[in-house]
Amino acid sequence: MTEQPDERPAPFSRRRLLTAGAAATAAALPLTPAAPGAAAAAVGRDRWTPSYPDGRPTATLRLEAQDEGPVLRHGGSPDAGDGLGARDVWVYRAGGTLYMNYDAAGDRGWLAALATSKDGRSWTKHGPVLDLGAPGADDSGSAGYGVTYRNGPGDWHMFYLGTPHTSPPPDRVPAFPYLTLKARGSGPAGPWTKTPDVIPFRPKADTYYSVTASPGHVVRHRGEFLQFFSASALDSTGATLRTIGLARTGDLGGPWQIDDRPVVPLTEQIENSSLYYEPAHDTWFLFTNHVGLDEHGEYTDAIWVYWTRDLLHWDPADKAVVLDRNNCAWSPFVIGLPSVLPSKGKLAVFYDGRAAQDTSHMGRDVALAWLDLPLRPPTSPA
Repeated sequence: MTEQPDERPAPFSRRRLLTAGAAATAAALPLTPAAPGAAAAAVGRDRWTPSYPDGRPTATLRLEAQDEGPVLRHGGSPDAGDGLGARDVWVYRAGGTLYMNYDAAGDRGWLAALATSKDGRSWTKHGPVLDLGAPGADDSGSAGYGVTYRNGPGDWHMFYLGTPHTSPPPDRVPAFPYLTLKARGSGPAGPWTKTPDVIPFRPKADTYYSVTASPGHVVRHRGEFLQFFSASALDSTGATLRTIGLARTGDLGGPWQIDDRPVVPLTEQIENSSLYYEPAHDTWFLFTNHVGLDEHGEYTDAIWVYWTRDLLHWDPADKAVVLDRNNCAWSPFVIGLPSVLPSKGKLAVFYDGRAAQDTSHMGRDVALAWLDLPLRPPTSPA
């Protein structure tokens, strides 16, 4: 049997309680799944069967979530900092409170902002928890997607995405390279102090992470910390290929060693990670967003899940669709980055989407869907 993590995660993550800290447990949260209603009934569109012009892989199995729709909409942040969008969530639990770090898009750019909740549906916004770096700094363009890990009382670590490059105002969409930067805090809400002298890892030429090496879920396993980070590289035509890489360290305040091979091949076209451990049959599930391609270009079109009983080895054939336009009740194209958490016999899946009939990076909102527990891999196509 696969060795269980030294500190078993209780995932409410991009992203969850699992990453909230080493001492977190899978305690039930004050979050109750809604009965099927208007949101579920709204999925009345024709069945969509994905097919991509470049032949990138599809997932033929389905582990289908029940969508509840938006729970945190953009706009209304205390500093007006999310007026252009709310997306890329990382949710974790501490002391009976749910914390959500989300990318707030506003006049200054995309910054990691905080919202809190007692029930997972009604959220109070608190504004940015990170600010832009000085001109020329690695995070001078954006400081977002804050993945947290509690290593003990008063010892919180944040790995966040920084880049000096963005698209022009007003959108300021972060652009490559996507970097992993570090901050520390004394509690789940921070305050967060950047530690620019700590460089977890960086993109490296001629590797599967030559363009992107940005943060992902952190777990403790067999005496070391593992981070399932987002990696990308360019092929011979200049097209972007994406996957999840695995980095290791024994010291959260030091550098990480990256495995020579990714978790699954670059051709899978996935990014971002949120892990859930199912104790009922000793299985790990890795939730991620898939990047599709059609007449709109490339965009996140689905949440996929992979599974394994060995956290260090994954088979790209063992995957399924969790959420796409077939079962999403409100976002017709965009299905963004997932963050998962167990609660009262269900697994909550937070993600971002866009209600408009387009694939813009802007105007995103955060939504909630559900899976039944115990989680079991599907065995046949839906």
